[in-house]
Amino acid sequence: MTETQFIGVAVDAYSTGNFLPAAFARHGAKLIHVQSTPALMPSMLAPNMNEYLENIVFDNEANTVQRLGRHQPVCVIAGQEPGVPLADRLSELLGLPSNGSALSPARRNKYEMIETLRANDIRCAEQFKADNAEEILAWVRETHCLPCVVKPLSSASTDGVVICHNEDEVLAAARQVLASRDIFGLANREVLVQSYLDGVEYIVDTVSAYGRHYVCGIWRYEKRLISGGKNIYDKDILIAEDAPEVAPLIHYIHSVLDALGIEFGPCHAEVMLTQAGPALVEVGARLNGNMHPDFHNGCLGHNQADLIAQSYVTPGLFAERFGGRHYRKRQEAIVFNVATNIEGTVVGLSEQVVAQINALPSVFLASYKVKPGQQLRPTQDLLSSPIRVFMRADNYEDILRDYDVINRLKHEVYVLR
Repeated sequence: MTETQFIGVAVDAYSTGNFLPAAFARHGAKLIHVQSTPALMPSMLAPNMNEYLENIVFDNEANTVQRLGRHQPVCVIAGQEPGVPLADRLSELLGLPSNGSALSPARRNKYEMIETLRANDIRCAEQFKADNAEEILAWVRETHCLPCVVKPLSSASTDGVVICHNEDEVLAAARQVLASRDIFGLANREVLVQSYLDGVEYIVDTVSAYGRHYVCGIWRYEKRLISGGKNIYDKDILIAEDAPEVAPLIHYIHSVLDALGIEFGPCHAEVMLTQAGPALVEVGARLNGNMHPDFHNGCLGHNQADLIAQSYVTPGLFAERFGGRHYRKRQEAIVFNVATNIEGTVVGLSEQVVAQINALPSVFLASYKVKPGQQLRPTQDLLSSPIRVFMRADNYEDILRDYDVINRLKHEVYVLR
């Protein structure tokens, strides 16, 4: 066994951040984990601490920098959304490649994010924030901004996002946000309202090094509008690199990354392609939440986690191979976030139905997210989708055929009482 040459640091590596330790290991590095909160956040898949050299629970900057500095790390990265500001600050204090802390609020707070774009003359939504629902409604009336979108300032996964078509819906949505916590367990002290961007929504995933950006995948969202004004995820569809919308999306996202000061590491952006051109919905300076290394390797020839590791461990090689370029699609692919309208306590899974789904030719991996003893509830957002299926094939028609089968079987997967 050879001695590890490089040490990296991941802050709050929840959810797809769990793919980072193996990715860095493939590039000759090990990771230390920094936990930004005294206790792990229960709303997301927790980091596997056995995959890290150690876990440091953040207490203050001086102590954490001193402990990390002994290892001479090559990078500090955010493993998931809550870790972005701390990763920015620690990398800055350690003198490592860093996006810096000056624009950290613009990379987490959706209001600051859009205002930063506006200050740089980049197309974006009109918006307003307040700490009470009545001020939100007053702004909507004054600006005649209907339909509009009401959402929390710093959440994710469509948590609390509501499309409102009348004043009653605006007031109800704003009150609901202010009365709740976001998916990271933090109280929503303000609420954001934005003009509705009418168009087709895309995912644009990137990895950057020294200000040179690589677009590692563009996916088109297909969503379904359900009662209450919520748009729920259905399919993320990988689009070809020569599709007509790719060039304007890439040009736009480069300007967004530059404006938000994202010079290093990953970004997961959601962009609406309107009649006037691309306009940002929001970005997260972290991995795509629907990323799976082996799945993406098959349909894209690479994956965001390994690209991140390479950009820090061998930055010269990364710049040579990827700097300023974009992906090429190898296979048709979708990520299907299955919705349900039934509820009950889960007793178990139907082995027969699960076997049928897993055996479908285009199914790479199906994840059954509700465990025995937990409640299955009607889908309201990405987090409440009970099944996620990664699908790929040479022909899109083959994927759609299997997609239809899964839709027919979805209510038979869980045994309820």
